[in-house]
This record gives sequence, structure tokens and C-alpha cells, in this order.
Amino acid sequence: MFVIVEIAGQQFKVQEGQEIFVNRLDAEEGASVDFDKVLLTSDGDDVSIGLPLVSGASVSATVLEHLKGDKVIVFKKKRRKGYKVKNGHRSYLTKLKINSIG
Repeated sequence: MFVIVEIAGQQFKVQEGQEIFVNRLDAEEGASVDFDKVLLTSDGDDVSIGLPLVSGASVSATVLEHLKGDKVIVFKKKRRKGYKVKNGHRSYLTKLKINSIG
């Protein structure tokens, strides 16, 4: 069984026991969080598509840790003009473990 759920403005396909990285959430490590924006549920051949959300469906997860993602380097250059700019950033992430789908 899997569901497609919206977490922090992004859509994720999740199953029970799966660990995912999402944009930083305002929750403490070890806290339990629930997401009720379920867009699709699938259990074998039984598929429920929400218009826009599936009623009565929710996903429960536990916050494992807060961390920073890999460094992303942004390099801009215009040839023959002497223009070079190098920037970078690291995204703030939250690691979730999906406990149950209901």
C-alpha cells in the first residue's frame, strides 16, 4: 500500500516504514506529526483519487532528525566578458519515518 501525500508544499509517494527527507518542519526531534493532505491512496488494484483530497485518510510520521543537505554550487559565467559569480547553499531538511497510513 502506498499514498501520495503533500508535506511542506511538496508531494511524496510514501509507504509504511519508509524514511524520507522533507523541507525543514517546525517540530522537535522524536515528535510525532500527522499529515492529512492525502491526494491518492493505492492498495493493490483499489485506487482512491481525491478531489482534491481523499477524505478520512491521513499519514502519521516521526521526526528522526534535523540536518542540512548537500552543498549545491551555483556558478554563472559570461564568456569573453570577465564575468564570473560563484554562490552556493545548503538546504535545511527534516528526516521523517512513516509510521502508519490510515
